[in-house]
Amino acid sequence: MEWLPVAEASQVGTRPLAVTAAGIPLVIFRPTPDADPVVFADRCPHRLMPLSAGTVEDGRLRCAYHGWEFDGSGACVTVPSQDSGPPPRASLPAGPHIKIKSGLVYVAANELPSPDPTELLTNEDPALLRAWHPVGLVSENPEKVRLMGRDYVVADERTQERWGMIWLAPEEPRTSLFEDPDLDDQNYVGAWLPPARTPVSAGIVADNFLDVAHFPFVHEKTFGAAEETVVEKYDVIAEPYGCRSIQDQWFDNPEDPGVIAGLRPVRQRRRATYVYRAPFQLMLRLEELDAGAVKTILFFAQPESATSTRIYTKMLFHGIGGVPDPSADVVAREVAFEEAVLEEDLELQYRMRVPGLPLRMRDELHVRADLLGVSLRRVLAEFKTAG
Repeated sequence: MEWLPVAEASQVGTRPLAVTAAGIPLVIFRPTPDADPVVFADRCPHRLMPLSAGTVEDGRLRCAYHGWEFDGSGACVTVPSQDSGPPPRASLPAGPHIKIKSGLVYVAANELPSPDPTELLTNEDPALLRAWHPVGLVSENPEKVRLMGRDYVVADERTQERWGMIWLAPEEPRTSLFEDPDLDDQNYVGAWLPPARTPVSAGIVADNFLDVAHFPFVHEKTFGAAEETVVEKYDVIAEPYGCRSIQDQWFDNPEDPGVIAGLRPVRQRRRATYVYRAPFQLMLRLEELDAGAVKTILFFAQPESATSTRIYTKMLFHGIGGVPDPSADVVAREVAFEEAVLEEDLELQYRMRVPGLPLRMRDELHVRADLLGVSLRRVLAEFKTAG
């Protein structure tokens, strides 16, 4: 049997360590300080997040994305988004055998796990030519833009303006820009976040935006600590090359003037409406059912290249702070908060490795909370294969 060195034994502790063997990413750790090392493929079966980005506590390896926990044998013991036990196939496949010799950790070469999936929707997929893409804010007045690994001169291409952005379609688009009644409502105060970039594909960015189960783990420093880990059952409504979902939730609203005045409890009802249109148009409308405030987040992704996606976020406010038109200070505070939320997602995305969104359902493990993500994959698979 051939053995491959992957780490010095003294480097392996209870903090997950990313290593490679024959080009295959692995994660190695000790469940407890005095335990023997264990090794697995460096990917969570759920969303392929590198497990080396996670933490080990009480002998369990916790994924940084959705908090799935695995014991030292690789058995999945916790799926926080559901109140039932882990689903079949949730456990990690057995990793290669280990031996320690002369202070080095070796793994069995003939027992290495399979590589990451390769059938992905990447930022340079030819199907994306037939779609509208954001390529810059009108205020930026871009002359040349990067899209799908190519340079385009804006003046020479099919373009339109919407929501203060310039949209470009390299070929006749299969879909239009979505329309929702509050987008152009004069009662809403609008504000842009500065455009941001991420190394992951636009498909993964869209999946992250629609994901409702990662809040308690990725956004713990902003709002996630108050979120319930269990995701209640919700429905998704199919639309042409898109979908929407309306979810009623509970949340803490300590800044509501009615709470401060003692008129309403801090725990309140919220209606979240997610809207998606292929390939990368997204919207989240948050209605505070008790306080009456409405916050809408428009979210768009520009697939610049195989390793770069530009993100545009516009926010619309009504009734925030108990008044129809929030002040400039209130808007600035809301924008800063949303920037902090986005930064948490970007920090996680920099740890991701898969260069596109898997569209084959068997390449990931889906649970009830992932219904929006499953719908996203089905829409994009249809979009990719449409004639």
